Amino acid sequence: MVTTVNIALHLTQMATSHPAQLAVMVPLGRCSNGERNYASYTYQQLDEQSDLLAAGLDANGIGRGVRTVLMVPPSLEFFSLTFALFKLGAVPVFVDPGMGIKNLGRCLAEADPAAFIGVTKAQIARVLFGWGKLSLSRVVTVGRRLGWGGLNLAAIQQAGQIRQSEITNRELRWSAPATTRDETAAILFTSGSTGVPKGAVYSHGNFAAQVEALRQTFHIEPGEIDLCTFPLFALFAPALGMTAIIPRMDFTKPARVNPQEIAEPILRFGINNLFGSPALLNRVGREVQAIESRTVSFAPTLANDLLPPWTSVRRILSAGAPVSPMILERFSRRIPQDVQIFTPYGATESLPVAVIGSHEILQETRHLTARGAGTCVGRPVAGVEVEIIEITDTPITRWDEKLCKPQGEVGEIVVRGPMVTQEYFRRPDLTALAKILDPTTGQMLHRMGDLGYFDQQGRLWFCGRKSHRVVTPEQTYFTEQVEGIFNTHPAVFRTALVGVARDGQVQPLLCVERESRRSLPAAHPITDANLIIELLEIGSAFELTRAIKTMVFHPRFPVDIRHNSKIFREKLAVWGAARFK
Repeated sequence: MVTTVNIALHLTQMATSHPAQLAVMVPLGRCSNGERNYASYTYQQLDEQSDLLAAGLDANGIGRGVRTVLMVPPSLEFFSLTFALFKLGAVPVFVDPGMGIKNLGRCLAEADPAAFIGVTKAQIARVLFGWGKLSLSRVVTVGRRLGWGGLNLAAIQQAGQIRQSEITNRELRWSAPATTRDETAAILFTSGSTGVPKGAVYSHGNFAAQVEALRQTFHIEPGEIDLCTFPLFALFAPALGMTAIIPRMDFTKPARVNPQEIAEPILRFGINNLFGSPALLNRVGREVQAIESRTVSFAPTLANDLLPPWTSVRRILSAGAPVSPMILERFSRRIPQDVQIFTPYGATESLPVAVIGSHEILQETRHLTARGAGTCVGRPVAGVEVEIIEITDTPITRWDEKLCKPQGEVGEIVVRGPMVTQEYFRRPDLTALAKILDPTTGQMLHRMGDLGYFDQQGRLWFCGRKSHRVVTPEQTYFTEQVEGIFNTHPAVFRTALVGVARDGQVQPLLCVERESRRSLPAAHPITDANLIIELLEIGSAFELTRAIKTMVFHPRFPVDIRHNSKIFREKLAVWGAARFK
């Protein structure tokens, strides 16, 4: 007997056990009293609506195995369509719309989709730029359908009603196929912030393992309320039995979120779980700090009135890039002292891999980071094996224990486990670079492309991307280790180490983004020239950074479009090289 494995089964189970519990809430406009309105689905409504859409899509040729681009922003339709596609056994293709027109076109061409479901804006772009014109046979519009043909969502719903009405036994609704653990469930394209955008092939088993890992690692319980600022992560909320509340924000610009749109639902709905990128936490934390400084200076009792503590919060998750201790400190001011900000480490191809909490970071590992240890990302989660291997830029065809480096030595991080994807869609070249076959199990290990090591306590330390290491005739520099030393200066927001060619050799160049001057004490201004002198003095205290003598200021580092947190060091290297020609 074949066991069905499908993330949508969690939704159906919740609809049976807790039908009236709210599953999803999405923001609308504001009432006359200023309070925001929300549209919502209960678990029963979301389950029934996704069943209806699944039946309608199936009736129109979008069924099991059909690759289907889904370009719908966070909304009730996004959730119901996504779970409908999972129930069908169709293969939704998720592409971040913020990656740019050129990359979008390349990714959609690689995906070779047969169906395209999108809002009107996405359909207009599809027609203008010719996305999928050679492969698409089915088009569904969420919103106004203009001159491109296909169906709208209402027609899909009507087709679903007809299909379901054909079932004579009313207790039997439309029946989903029995998807298997190794069957392809979705294709998730990486943002391209750490290389070429590529489609990670997710199996139903990968999703099932992720749900279980998140539940066990963070002790998430059904009935919790989740505020999610990253659309794809929001899909885990219904699977984990939480109520997903979507804030009002531009999801491609978390660094520009209105802090009120985060604080308001936390207080109003008693949020238990919050997922946000480091850039979002930084933005909200700075606002909290600014309000505190204004109110405490003239009326200390007003601070808590204006900024009531978020006592309902049980945990905060932040991923996408390392989170600085300063950001953790700022954001921790609004949550109970026993609540932690967890920074799970992983990637699109494997998540989660390891995790650490803010208590351990702020009390211990931050001090080691400041001395060049890198960024501690914690201990591997249950079910994941992590190895450190020799650094090489070439493919490794077969796994061998002899590849492993001793504890304490920096190498490439390699992972294996049930949530680790096995390939990139139709990119054998990239699969060969990122995957290692274990001949004893037939499974692939994933090369994270990150460098790191294990300490004596079994904690994993991240030292930077392999492609970002700076190799000079004298030594090799790892970005996270170097930057952690210089980032300790209070006038520095962040630094980025890059390599530039000068006089025929690669030399290290430290790019510096200053802390906002309004965030610094007014009595202690510092000029750029003096800041450079002080940074050189900091660097001279460590053998790792003593030889770094060239530093330049950059007004605002270029960052990824998904989390606004990963630094595009490749762009900084080009910018820096141009300054020294």
